[in-house]
Amino acid sequence: MTIQILGTGCPKCKKLEENARTAINDLKLDCTIEKITDMNEILEYGIMMTPGLAFDKKVRSTGEVLTPDQIKVLINGEGV
Repeated sequence: MTIQILGTGCPKCKKLEENARTAINDLKLDCTIEKITDMNEILEYGIMMTPGLAFDKKVRSTGEVLTPDQIKVLINGEGV
């Protein structure tokens, strides 16, 4: 799985990335994390608020910093 962090590098975006890394480490998953910082590319995902979180280019969250536990739930396919 590839996880995309969508944002310009603000503190909230950095915290979301940190939380995503914690979640995948806790779950012992082999995932790649991509940081998408270009606004044109972020807009291609159809989001209007950052930070955004996507799994394999499918947007799962926008405009909020999810906790590691919330991210784990999304990874496991249970929704937030």
